[in-house]
Amino acid sequence: RLLARGLAGMAGPLKSVDYEVFGRVQGVCFRMYTEGEAKKIGVVGWVKNTSKGTVTGQVQGPEEKVNSMKSWLSKVGSPSSRIDKTDFSNEKTISKLEYSNFSIRY
Repeated sequence: RLLARGLAGMAGPLKSVDYEVFGRVQGVCFRMYTEGEAKKIGVVGWVKNTSKGTVTGQVQGPEEKVNSMKSWLSKVGSPSSRIDKTDFSNEKTISKLEYSNFSIRY
């Protein structure tokens, strides 16, 4: 709850974006690293594996932090992952965060 309160008090618009990461992203600790990176950057949302071998989720936070997370999801990932492509969708400005932290969903 403190994280969300801290983020809400920051200057600049809040953004929300959905993502799906394609490549070798399951069985390589991708979700765990995504959660860690999100907490380090200071964004909220979630991540989960899909039945088709991709990883999907949502990121919310100040625009510049969401952009940092988008870059990480497109280019970095977990150490043994291979990102072929990342699709971003439903990008929009939001008035308040819908999540209080970043979590792994199952």
